[in-house]
Amino acid sequence: MSMTAIVLAAGEGTRMKSRHPKVAHKLLDKPLVWWPVNAAREAGADRIVVVVGHGADEVRAIFANDPDVECVEQTERLGTGHAMMCVRDALGAFQGPTVVLYGDTPLMRAETIRSLVNETKANHNACTVLTMSPADPTGYGRIKRDANGGVVAIIEHKDCTPEEQATLTECNSGIYCFCGRRLTENIDKIGNDNAQGEYYLTDMVGIYHEMGEPVSALLAADDSELLGVNSRVQLAQVTKIMQRRINEQLMASGVTMLDPDQVWVGPEVSVGQDSELLPQTMLWGKTSIGEDCVIGPNTRLTNVTVADGASVEETVGYDTVIESGVTVGPRAYLRPGTHLLKNAHVGTHVEIKNSTIGEGSKVPHLSYIGDTQMGSGVNIGAGSITCNYDGVFKHRTTIGNDVFVGSDTMMVAPVAIGDGALVGASSCITEDVPAGALAVERSEQVMIEGYATKRMSRLKEEKARGERAER
Repeated sequence: MSMTAIVLAAGEGTRMKSRHPKVAHKLLDKPLVWWPVNAAREAGADRIVVVVGHGADEVRAIFANDPDVECVEQTERLGTGHAMMCVRDALGAFQGPTVVLYGDTPLMRAETIRSLVNETKANHNACTVLTMSPADPTGYGRIKRDANGGVVAIIEHKDCTPEEQATLTECNSGIYCFCGRRLTENIDKIGNDNAQGEYYLTDMVGIYHEMGEPVSALLAADDSELLGVNSRVQLAQVTKIMQRRINEQLMASGVTMLDPDQVWVGPEVSVGQDSELLPQTMLWGKTSIGEDCVIGPNTRLTNVTVADGASVEETVGYDTVIESGVTVGPRAYLRPGTHLLKNAHVGTHVEIKNSTIGEGSKVPHLSYIGDTQMGSGVNIGAGSITCNYDGVFKHRTTIGNDVFVGSDTMMVAPVAIGDGALVGASSCITEDVPAGALAVERSEQVMIEGYATKRMSRLKEEKARGERAER
């Protein structure tokens, strides 16, 4: 569907009480403005323009790596009509159906945008207004129609008579689809003769009516799509709606959730059939969960790929690949560059960074493995560490297949341990270990018979003398 989408995102949002622009605040780990942009993309927009203003650089940065989005700055915030004039002046004439969306209205569906465009094209409208019928219309502009159902005007709530407030319950959402050509030709007819001295896009409805141009309205099927965010309370409210929307789609596709209210899934996440998401699970970024997995509880994964049949419990992970049959946790930390091969195990209080853990290998508990290439069938004893950082540079550790590393072992990189080698517990390995060898590095154990007994007797005697002296 050929169309232009213009997302207005220049406002400050003072009620957010924030140093950041309102549209940069996150809903399910995505900035508010990302959502209408993504809806427009899914609806088939071939040009997407974001109007920036307050915090312009921060908003631009959101789309720095998105070639589909252009940003136009509204240096003076003089109303919605003025924002459209800024786009026209920066990019030239509007072309084809031109949809106006808002960066603080994140619940809009692509299907609704397509319906708005189709309504405009089917009736050759100069403008189609997306409307709603909220339970409480107080504060919203009201839609006034003629006898044929055409839109005559949008009357602001404060300008409605008591009769109009009672009878005109269809409200303006502020979202429109314009004919680009006619918008280009007529947008300069908007004036700013009002108390705020601003140019309002709503005035185009009256302008078109006086010109005899067709204007109609499309009633949204779900009013919640049109909820805007002006405060952190409202941000929490729309987050809950989007959380339920995504979770219900996942459950309908075959995903189990013990308590959907305690699972948060981002819009780019995929979860396979028969997987279970336990309470306090957060899945962000481009995370992908396979089939028959158990994720959670108390787990946060960002840009993590989890293959079929894996279990990830009480884990924080970023930019990690987890292959099939892997078990992780509880209380593990997987940092970027981690790759856990098939049937590997990473256990309690284990941190992995920029390392490959081989097929069937185990790092069961209380260990740090960084910048390491580990083979298959390896067992790392509790409390073992790869010492990969010398204060300036990072160095790599290489561990072959079927290696057994005893507990409390330090492996000081760069170092290599060959296939089938055995490292004794409490060793500090600073040199390469050949395949099949035993490496043990320990201080000699010294024993002094009776020392502990004599020491305890002396301490007790000193304590007794001190108590007598105090009396």
